[in-house]
This record gives sequence, C-alpha cells and structure tokens, in this order.
Amino acid sequence: MSLSDDLLKKLKKTYEPFSTIRLKVRGKELAFNTDGEGNPVQLFIGQLKENGNIKGERYSRKMVKDRDGKLIRDHWDRKGKSS
Repeated sequence: MSLSDDLLKKLKKTYEPFSTIRLKVRGKELAFNTDGEGNPVQLFIGQLKENGNIKGERYSRKMVKDRDGKLIRDHWDRKGKSS
C-alpha cells in the first residue's frame, strides 16, 4: 500500500519535536513519531485497538541531507505489519 498524496502533505509538515501525533485521515487512524526537528519519522496506519495500539501497516522515513542541511532525498519505506 503506497501513501496517498493527501497523507504525504500532512507528513511533510513539522510538528512538536520528540512527540507522538495521532490523526484520522480517510477513515484510517494514524500515529506518527517525530524527530528532534519535528519531522515525522515513523508512521503507523490502520485501525485503533482498545489498548491504544494501531493494527495495520508500519512505515519509516528516510531523509538524506547534505552538509548544509539541504534535503536531498526524502521517502517512506513500508516496514510491514504493526499490531
């Protein structure tokens, strides 16, 4: 499952550093963790369970920057199932 353009727009924003953000997009529950700069780096998408976990898919973000801090490469890798 690839990430939709609507979802990618939300994931390109910056949020509070070192936090977990929960959203609902197109009927799916989302939870993502942010790095020290507030960029989402780990994403869980699927259905919210009673214990607070999301059962569905897990994604990880790969960001490559040059020496000046300019973003060279940015993409999301599917890492498998989450429970």
